[in-house]
Formats: sequence, C-alpha cells, structure tokens
Amino acid sequence: MAKCEACGKTTVFGHSRSFSQRATNRAFYPNLQKVTIVENGRPVQKTMCAKCIRTMAKTK
Repeated sequence: MAKCEACGKTTVFGHSRSFSQRATNRAFYPNLQKVTIVENGRPVQKTMCAKCIRTMAKTK
C-alpha cells in the first residue's frame, strides 16, 4: 500500500532521460514511513509521507 494516509500521495510515473534524451519509463515513489501517532487519546499506527510527518510536528 504505497499511499500516504494524510495527504493521499502515491507513486507517480514518468521518464528517465539519458544523455541522448532517450526516454525510459520509471516510477517516483513517495518517502513513506510508518509512524505511531496519538489520535483521540489512543496510539494509532499510520503510513505517512515524510512531508506530512514534518508538518504534523511543526503544528504541535
């Protein structure tokens, strides 16, 4: 399950470009981490991207 539970960020597809500008398919994966956060007084494990984890830490 490659999806952030906070923002919904998922795998995006694009191209690798060589020096000759030949395009080959590749995937860009989000930086997903499993974190335990407290929700409604209970610890809950969620899969979140690094950006959402940093933003969540800044707002606390």
